[in-house]
Amino acid sequence: MTSKAPLRSFLRRNPFPNPLTEGFFYREKMRAIHRIAPDHPLRKILEVGGGQSGLTSLLYPDAEVVNVDLNPEYAGSPQNQRPRLRFVVGDATALPFPDETFDAVTMFDLLEHVPDDASAAREALRVLRPGGHLLVSSPNERWRLPYYRPLGLIARTEEELFAEWGHVRRGYSLAELEALVGLPVQATASFINPLTALCHDVAFSRLPSRARRAVCTGLAPLTWLGYALHLPRTPGTEIAAHWRKPARA
Repeated sequence: MTSKAPLRSFLRRNPFPNPLTEGFFYREKMRAIHRIAPDHPLRKILEVGGGQSGLTSLLYPDAEVVNVDLNPEYAGSPQNQRPRLRFVVGDATALPFPDETFDAVTMFDLLEHVPDDASAAREALRVLRPGGHLLVSSPNERWRLPYYRPLGLIARTEEELFAEWGHVRRGYSLAELEALVGLPVQATASFINPLTALCHDVAFSRLPSRARRAVCTGLAPLTWLGYALHLPRTPGTEIAAHWRKPARA
């Protein structure tokens, strides 16, 4: 059993391409998740919708991690070949595991893709042991503000991004997430603030990849300033949150 990885080593393993330019937003996400993740030993963790990133196994490198995802093609990705990680094809709304199997369940950027998000939340709590942890990240009600409209011709529309990413909703406010989970939140951390959002929107713009990297490199002083000043409660366009399932009386 292990506690979470140290922050610096966790961030160094950012799996997103070009992690200090186009992929900088993923560094922000990883830091927010690290901030809310419990720092005590977890033996067995379920990552729901982990896809190809393997983020949970990076966060808890010595834990036994099961990555359940609908797409069987992800089974062969390098991230899903790590020791102590097992890939399972399955549906977030009907998880193929017995009740109270896992010490923690992670759902990173998953719920906004699931039409029946209430069933996904219920299933996560069902397979979670009493006293176990649920970790979630999602865009929130501020997603894509404030720059995508001023960016004009180079900005991709919300509809285009939804179609590419498979979103069925924009995201959740904290109150909506609490209502969905049905438990009081234990910890939250926002990410992507008004200073770092500019590089984020450029990274997902219509510019060619080389141009996106060049613009994000030019924006680096602003982006790093926003990153350095960002606290867990700083207004941001996305959120990470932690719940704990009540222990048995």
